Amino acid sequence: MQVEVLTDEDGLKGAWFAATIIEPSGEDKYLIEYKTLRNDDDTEFLREVIRACNIRPCPPEIIVVDGFKVWDEVDAYYNEGWWVGVIAKVLINSNYEVSFIEYDEKITFNQADLRPHQDWLNGKWVVPSDV
Repeated sequence: MQVEVLTDEDGLKGAWFAATIIEPSGEDKYLIEYKTLRNDDDTEFLREVIRACNIRPCPPEIIVVDGFKVWDEVDAYYNEGWWVGVIAKVLINSNYEVSFIEYDEKITFNQADLRPHQDWLNGKWVVPSDV
């Protein structure tokens, strides 16, 4: 099963990473294999046991026709995972400056590396403006 996994590892805290569930591993835990993160010697994709509360289905794709606006909450693909940020500035050529408040950092992204942010609440996907 394809999923996204939230990790507590330093430097990656708060990001969601694509993974595959390999098998159950005890009560409310699963052995997963990341699709982008590799082991320390870079020979294979990293596997680890993750608590069920840190696993969610992959969010459905939302097509953004007219681009993003300032203050839109987005997920930005950065360092192999999806990080929650806010559009701080609309630039030219479908580029956006995204602010990551938790890290006090702003980074420029192309629209291809952004998706509307969605939350997994009570077994369904919710866009924050719908909450």
